[in-house]
Amino acid sequence: MLNKHARAFFSALFTPIAKGLLALGMTPNMVTVIGTVGVCLGALVFYPLGELFWGTVFITLFVFSDLIDGLMARLSGKTSVLGGFLDSCLDRVQDGAVFLGLLIWFFTGGEHVWLGIAAAVCLLTGNVVSYVRAKAESLGYRADVGIAERSERMVLTLVFTGFTGLGLHSTVLLIVLTLLAIASVVTIAQRFRSVIAQATTAANGPA
Repeated sequence: MLNKHARAFFSALFTPIAKGLLALGMTPNMVTVIGTVGVCLGALVFYPLGELFWGTVFITLFVFSDLIDGLMARLSGKTSVLGGFLDSCLDRVQDGAVFLGLLIWFFTGGEHVWLGIAAAVCLLTGNVVSYVRAKAESLGYRADVGIAERSERMVLTLVFTGFTGLGLHSTVLLIVLTLLAIASVVTIAQRFRSVIAQATTAANGPA
């Protein structure tokens, strides 16, 4: 997860924006939806056209909505279960759109099958990482462990995709996506292990 110093920095940076949006009468849920639409447009319009740099720039303009809507909720005192549910669901949509856009490009005009496969694996494993945690928590267990949280996956993917659009050799992006896929698999295993340990302890009682 992004460390506390980075999170504190971005919170301070975006707090004036959050206050301004609240003053305009916007709600956190509205920002969540607008951010998701923006990310999806950037990923599913620019990326399939091979515009990796400008697509990343466009996505970056909206991807911080995930932080801004949370700030707005806290500043307005309008945090809610429904808002958290919407935010979590649309985070998955954003992640999926980014990897789907890359997958489409590299399987078509990008003509790099291995990068397309790497993007497809990241799409699959990223969704499983999130699902394992959600399912575990619905059963009363915790599954927030792991080395590949959403923030790291998205930051690394967007940064190296943008640089690839500026001329960085595509092999670097392939290595990054491959490592992210491996890290996601490790995270899935860590979460399974954590849930199994909790379930075993619950079944056997305290030692």
